[in-house]
Amino acid sequence: MLYETIGIVRPGNLAEVKEIVLTAGQLILRQGGVIRDVANWGTFMLPRAVSRSQTRYTKGHYFVLRYDAGIKTHQAVSSTLRVDPRVIRSGGVKLGDGKLETLSKFGPVLWKQME
Repeated sequence: MLYETIGIVRPGNLAEVKEIVLTAGQLILRQGGVIRDVANWGTFMLPRAVSRSQTRYTKGHYFVLRYDAGIKTHQAVSSTLRVDPRVIRSGGVKLGDGKLETLSKFGPVLWKQME
Protein backbone atom coordinates (compact mmCIF):
# COMPACT_ATOMS: atom_id res chain seq x y z
CA MET A 1 0.00 0.00 0.00
CA LEU A 2 1.05 3.59 -0.56
CA TYR A 3 1.50 5.65 2.59
CA GLU A 4 2.33 9.30 3.20
CA THR A 5 3.84 10.48 6.46
CA ILE A 6 4.18 14.13 7.39
CA GLY A 7 6.58 14.94 10.19
CA ILE A 8 7.36 18.12 12.10
CA VAL A 9 10.83 18.31 13.61
CA ARG A 10 12.14 20.93 16.02
CA PRO A 11 13.53 23.81 13.96
CA GLY A 12 17.06 25.08 13.68
CA ASN A 13 19.10 22.07 12.55
CA LEU A 14 18.64 20.63 9.06
CA ALA A 15 21.02 17.76 9.91
CA GLU A 16 18.47 16.47 12.46
CA VAL A 17 15.75 16.42 9.80
CA LYS A 18 18.03 14.52 7.41
CA GLU A 19 18.92 12.01 10.14
CA ILE A 20 15.27 11.38 11.04
CA VAL A 21 14.29 10.89 7.38
CA LEU A 22 17.30 8.61 6.87
CA THR A 23 16.32 6.49 9.88
CA ALA A 24 12.73 6.15 8.69
CA GLY A 25 13.89 5.42 5.13
CA GLN A 26 16.30 2.70 6.25
CA LEU A 27 13.51 1.11 8.29
CA ILE A 28 11.23 1.07 5.25
CA LEU A 29 13.91 -0.38 2.96
CA ARG A 30 14.99 -3.06 5.47
CA GLN A 31 11.42 -4.32 5.66
CA GLY A 32 11.02 -4.55 1.88
CA GLY A 33 9.31 -1.22 1.19
CA VAL A 34 9.99 1.30 -1.57
CA ILE A 35 10.42 5.03 -1.01
CA ARG A 36 8.51 6.98 -3.67
CA ASP A 37 9.15 10.60 -2.68
CA VAL A 38 10.76 12.72 0.02
CA ALA A 39 9.99 16.42 0.27
CA ASN A 40 11.49 19.07 2.52
CA TRP A 41 8.87 21.75 3.13
CA GLY A 42 11.05 23.91 5.37
CA THR A 43 10.31 25.78 8.59
CA PHE A 44 6.86 27.23 9.26
CA MET A 45 4.84 28.48 12.20
CA LEU A 46 2.77 25.75 13.86
CA PRO A 47 -1.02 26.26 13.90
CA ARG A 48 -0.79 26.40 17.70
CA ALA A 49 2.00 26.10 20.24
CA VAL A 50 2.94 22.48 21.00
CA SER A 51 4.71 21.09 24.07
CA ARG A 52 7.03 18.15 23.54
CA SER A 53 9.78 16.83 25.86
CA GLN A 54 9.23 19.73 28.29
CA THR A 55 9.80 22.32 25.57
CA ARG A 56 7.22 24.58 23.96
CA TYR A 57 7.45 25.01 20.16
CA THR A 58 5.82 27.63 17.94
CA LYS A 59 7.77 26.75 14.76
CA GLY A 60 8.58 23.42 13.16
CA HIS A 61 10.51 21.98 10.22
CA TYR A 62 8.11 20.00 7.99
CA PHE A 63 8.98 17.00 5.82
CA VAL A 64 6.93 14.51 3.79
CA LEU A 65 7.81 10.88 3.16
CA ARG A 66 5.78 8.86 0.63
CA TYR A 67 6.43 5.12 0.44
CA ASP A 68 5.03 1.71 -0.52
CA ALA A 69 5.07 -0.79 2.33
CA GLY A 70 2.96 -3.12 4.43
CA ILE A 71 0.94 -2.14 7.48
CA LYS A 72 3.60 -3.49 9.88
CA THR A 73 6.23 -1.26 8.29
CA HIS A 74 3.93 1.76 8.49
CA GLN A 75 3.29 1.06 12.17
CA ALA A 76 7.04 0.71 12.79
CA VAL A 77 7.75 4.05 11.08
CA SER A 78 4.99 5.75 13.08
CA SER A 79 6.21 4.36 16.39
CA THR A 80 9.83 5.27 15.58
CA LEU A 81 8.84 8.87 14.88
CA ARG A 82 6.63 8.97 17.97
CA VAL A 83 9.44 8.02 20.39
CA ASP A 84 12.06 10.33 18.87
CA PRO A 85 12.29 13.45 21.10
CA ARG A 86 13.33 15.62 18.12
CA VAL A 87 9.99 15.03 16.37
CA ILE A 88 7.29 17.44 17.50
CA ARG A 89 4.42 15.76 15.63
CA SER A 90 3.93 13.20 12.88
CA GLY A 91 1.02 11.62 11.11
CA GLY A 92 0.54 9.09 8.36
CA VAL A 93 -2.24 8.22 5.96
CA LYS A 94 -2.87 5.47 3.42
CA LEU A 95 -3.27 6.80 -0.11
CA GLY A 96 -5.49 5.11 -2.65
CA ASP A 97 -6.92 1.61 -2.64
CA GLY A 98 -3.80 -0.29 -3.71
CA LYS A 99 -4.70 -0.57 -7.41
CA LEU A 100 -2.08 0.53 -9.91
CA GLU A 101 -4.41 2.80 -11.89
CA THR A 102 -5.32 4.72 -8.72
CA LEU A 103 -1.75 4.95 -7.46
CA SER A 104 -0.49 6.32 -10.78
CA LYS A 105 -2.66 9.44 -10.26
CA PHE A 106 -0.60 10.54 -7.24
CA GLY A 107 2.15 12.83 -8.48
CA PRO A 108 5.01 14.39 -6.56
CA VAL A 109 4.41 15.93 -3.16
CA LEU A 110 3.65 19.61 -3.65
CA TRP A 111 3.46 22.52 -1.26
CA LYS A 112 1.37 25.50 -2.23
CA GLN A 113 3.19 28.68 -1.24
CA MET A 114 1.21 31.16 0.82
CA GLU A 115 1.12 34.66 -0.66
